Amino acid sequence: MSERPEKLLLLDTASLYFRAYFGVPESTTAPDGTPVNAVRGLLDMIARLVTDLRPTRLVCCWDDDWRPAFRVDAIPSYKAHRVAVEVPGTTGIEVVPDTLSPQVPVIVDVLAALGIARVGVPGYEADDVIGTLVAREVARPTDRAVVEIVTGDRDLFQLVDDEVPVRVLYTARGIRDLEVVNQARLQEKYGVATGSGYADMAVLRGDPSDGLPGVPGIGEKTAAALVKRYGSLVEVLVARDDGDGGLSPTQRRRLTESAAYLAVAPAVVRVAPDAPLGDVDDRLPSVVADAGALVALAERWGLSSSVKRVVEALARG
Repeated sequence: MSERPEKLLLLDTASLYFRAYFGVPESTTAPDGTPVNAVRGLLDMIARLVTDLRPTRLVCCWDDDWRPAFRVDAIPSYKAHRVAVEVPGTTGIEVVPDTLSPQVPVIVDVLAALGIARVGVPGYEADDVIGTLVAREVARPTDRAVVEIVTGDRDLFQLVDDEVPVRVLYTARGIRDLEVVNQARLQEKYGVATGSGYADMAVLRGDPSDGLPGVPGIGEKTAAALVKRYGSLVEVLVARDDGDGGLSPTQRRRLTESAAYLAVAPAVVRVAPDAPLGDVDDRLPSVVADAGALVALAERWGLSSSVKRVVEALARG
């Protein structure tokens, strides 16, 4: 019997628990009436993902900082529309539904009791944790794992790389119908052939949902065409500065007028490949880390059925 190949599953955890919160009725409550729909939904997602994808390694990647200072310093509008409360000395507190916020510590406790790795870094987003773990895998000289990233965030398409391979399992259609995003899918849907090309296109296009203005007048199709024609954003800007005839006068003017944005945007759009994570034990546990704590949490929060599904999925490996 052949040994199962290594597979590293990276979860964009906040993306998933937000999806669970809005997808599972708020009438799903603990015995004391506290909503636990996000907790239940996330646990059920993890059980399904472990069962269907059969990873050997798993990390729940965490937003220790949802709006890092290094991104805000470069582009002050970055996620500014999502700030609920301005806090001096910080980049603010995110808008989060009142009944979701209390569920996040419960998620933390349950993951710890299960023994599933949860990794975040002060000053960095979950995207950066994912980018750093992918970079570490790419740097391995041999025995690379297949890397699968589960997210509802298109920003992570920039990590797609068929050679490793790294693919994104996009949740737009739900956990039961994940869209597999590889280089062929990037080419088919966006007209760029690589993850790096997607990031370059995203810089030019911008993203209103993240407060990134992009280059006015250059939408997704034009951005993709420019990246395809010149090979990279760097070469697009070289063409701009050299007066290359492949750019129309209007395109050159727009790129020139956006020079200040284009000088800083790549560092904002691209995920960090070198966040200071330290060592990560990402092995998929077959036995829970703290059975007593897990039983107590399941009873207190009315999570017994969801916890049981995760435990059974882990045991099957």
